[in-house]
Amino acid sequence: DYSRKDGVFATSELNFFLGKNFLVTYHEAPLRSVQVTAERCLKSTVHIARAPDRVAHTLLDSIVENYKPALDELSLEIGELEQQALQHPTRETLNKILQVKKEVLHLRQIIGPQREVLSRFARGEFKLIRAHLVPYYRDVHDALFHISELAQGYTDSLTGILQIYLNMSSNQTGEVVKLLTMITVITTPLMMIGTWYGMNFDMPELKVRYGYELAVAVTAFTTAATYWYFKRKKWF
Repeated sequence: DYSRKDGVFATSELNFFLGKNFLVTYHEAPLRSVQVTAERCLKSTVHIARAPDRVAHTLLDSIVENYKPALDELSLEIGELEQQALQHPTRETLNKILQVKKEVLHLRQIIGPQREVLSRFARGEFKLIRAHLVPYYRDVHDALFHISELAQGYTDSLTGILQIYLNMSSNQTGEVVKLLTMITVITTPLMMIGTWYGMNFDMPELKVRYGYELAVAVTAFTTAATYWYFKRKKWF
């Protein structure tokens, strides 16, 4: 049985023993699929409870159906993660991507053995399954195969989202480095002039009339010229 609680997939093991006149299930905790199957048997007008192989099909079909709500929720969550990776890539986004990717991997690991067992039912390998019911088992197998393909698609999507996150984070880092570089280059003339006239030497130009105003003008001009050049080159 399969469910998704608190944003994490949870699994419960179910074993069943099929005989000519009986179907026995064994599980450590109450399972929704078993409960749904029991209710169908009680409400059915065709008395499926009299045919253990039909009850087994109903049980397997219910188990596969339990995947669908969780997969729909997972699909929406992956879409939200993609938007977050594009618009606001944060450390929390990365952690969520890795968590969901781990969940999908767990899902695929569970589906694999189930597909193998259902494929045997679909091929009619068990003599206890009547021939006219084999196509119904095949439908269940096909539904599980479709879910497996969805899980593979989710894995590919999450890999792509992770790459988007890494690219966006790299771009953000590049923009910060670019800004810091621009600030450093623009302020370099100021630092050079300040350093030059900050030396402890007797400089003749310090006694020139309007020398202070001239230094301010040169500093402002070089800073503005550097800014204008960067703007013209569209570097920021």
